[in-house]
Amino acid sequence: MSNGTFPINMRDMKFILYEWLGIERLCQFEKFKDYSRETFDMVLDQAAQLSAEVIAPLNSASDKEGCTYEKGKVKVPEGFHDAFKKYCEGGWIAASVDAEAGGQGLPDSVALAAAEMFVGACCSFTTYPGLTRGCANLIESFGTPEQKKIYLEKMYAGEWTGTMCLTEPQAGSAVGDVKCAAKKEGDHYLIQGTKIFITAGDHNLTPNIIHAVLARTENAPPGIKGLSLFIVPKVRVHADGSLGDPNDVNCGGIEHKMGLKGSATCTLNFGDEGKCHGYILGQEGQGIQLMFQMMNEARLGVGLQGFALGNLAYLYALKYAKERVQGVDIRKMKDPLAPRVTIINHPDVRRMLITMKAYAEGLRALIYKTAYYSDLAKVATDPKEKETCENTIDLLIPVVKAYSTDIAFRMTEWAIQVHGGYGYCGEYPVEQLCRDVKITSIYEGTNGIQAMDLVGRKLSLKKGALVMGWMKEINEFVEKHKGHPTLGPYVTQLEQAKNSLVSTAMHFAKSAASGDPLYPMLQCVPFLEMFGEVQIAYLLLDQSLVAKEKLQALFDKAGATTPEAQAKVIDDQADAAYYSGKVCATEFFVTNILPQVQAKAATVMGGNRSALTIQEAAF
Repeated sequence: MSNGTFPINMRDMKFILYEWLGIERLCQFEKFKDYSRETFDMVLDQAAQLSAEVIAPLNSASDKEGCTYEKGKVKVPEGFHDAFKKYCEGGWIAASVDAEAGGQGLPDSVALAAAEMFVGACCSFTTYPGLTRGCANLIESFGTPEQKKIYLEKMYAGEWTGTMCLTEPQAGSAVGDVKCAAKKEGDHYLIQGTKIFITAGDHNLTPNIIHAVLARTENAPPGIKGLSLFIVPKVRVHADGSLGDPNDVNCGGIEHKMGLKGSATCTLNFGDEGKCHGYILGQEGQGIQLMFQMMNEARLGVGLQGFALGNLAYLYALKYAKERVQGVDIRKMKDPLAPRVTIINHPDVRRMLITMKAYAEGLRALIYKTAYYSDLAKVATDPKEKETCENTIDLLIPVVKAYSTDIAFRMTEWAIQVHGGYGYCGEYPVEQLCRDVKITSIYEGTNGIQAMDLVGRKLSLKKGALVMGWMKEINEFVEKHKGHPTLGPYVTQLEQAKNSLVSTAMHFAKSAASGDPLYPMLQCVPFLEMFGEVQIAYLLLDQSLVAKEKLQALFDKAGATTPEAQAKVIDDQADAAYYSGKVCATEFFVTNILPQVQAKAATVMGGNRSALTIQEAAF
């Protein structure tokens, strides 16, 4: 479970990758032919070692030290320099980038599993390489051959970093209100304007930072259609790749935040002296279109960020509950001489732990499987299979981003509760996780916006093909497994919850068709929660079918036919304990959490409009 003091659930990671998803299948394809399970294991072991030994020790220190801003310059926590060097030497920025572009060419699913460990080790540290990867991806996808030659190798190697610059003081989520200006001058544009909340926007890790900046060209139409995307280096770059003069990009300050204190969140001023050169990516007016093509990856990354911190909070709570002695067995409460027990013996603590366990294993499955669909889409030779994978990714991304990060925040809260008063104190790691994770439900499109995307766009996209494909997958699963001797009743509960979700979606369609767009938007967040609950239940059940079979094989091998003999196998064998835990967590989720879907469906279809009709003065 742990590597030193930094806990890693490698057993569940490998179960999902190998025993459930079967990612070795990818190695049959030309794109991944140089890999095998052994090389994937080596990658995961190296990531675990780097996370535990180099990155995790920075987490608490960087929270206390934070970033500093002085005379226009930003400094990161001191320990980040050596860690960043080691991270880059390992080739981790470009782990899943094609080898031709300077990457390792790993499957997304494996790179994401490694990233789970890095993010958990020190989330604020990973924002610097993470944003670099996002910006470099834009250049790799849409840049000219010259732009790729100048920037890609240095960015993927970590010699330079990158950012995404969208937000402005007057244009947060409403990105169409961006005013940052771009005026054409010869082979470049002059960029002028201010961007705020720019993660990793300025620092002293590298000599140059490459900004991807959304700006409005002269005479461009209003709204998102008038936006273009520009490469704006902090320091100008000569044609041979050497650095030139400063590019009139200045940091006006850094935010003082609730969490992620080792990550510099900057205000950037472009062109205060009228000398900021930007180089267009793609064509004028394509800014949002290009950004949206990278959006799925960014939102998957933020979903992973949230989940990784929530999962870590669970692992810390579990460790604490097994060690902390407090109170007596509830059945012996009246006996003052009864032996004291560890708090994992208390029913309410067990309820919180199994809730966290079910969510951790369900969210990991959701995120890894979405990444696996991305791998399959890259290697699929059948256009229909490729389209099915891409449709599933498009449908699930708002759920991955929003449901994972909302639940992760709750997981950190429950972890604090398990720790009791100590959880509220800085000596234990869970309070920092709670502060760090909160931003994940806000940036990269707030979770309300994700829900609007799911209900307002994804349900009707391609004439409903995305959601119909998803329903077909669940329906086939239900038909195949509802007769299962032990899990069958739970599969039936999944079917009932799925039917409630579908009825709610139809209700939204009727509302929209009758000219009422407000009510579906009022209820889109509860709908996304319902979708998340159904999807997690489905993925947990699918995993439990595998776990159940493997557990039975262990019982058979040990000749364990009675409950007592089987309990002994679970106590004695780590694999048996793991598989048994997977099944227990699934049964708990389906019976204790999934029924909330029907309650939410009743609420949504009840049609109450109080939130829309209440006058502003009456709030």
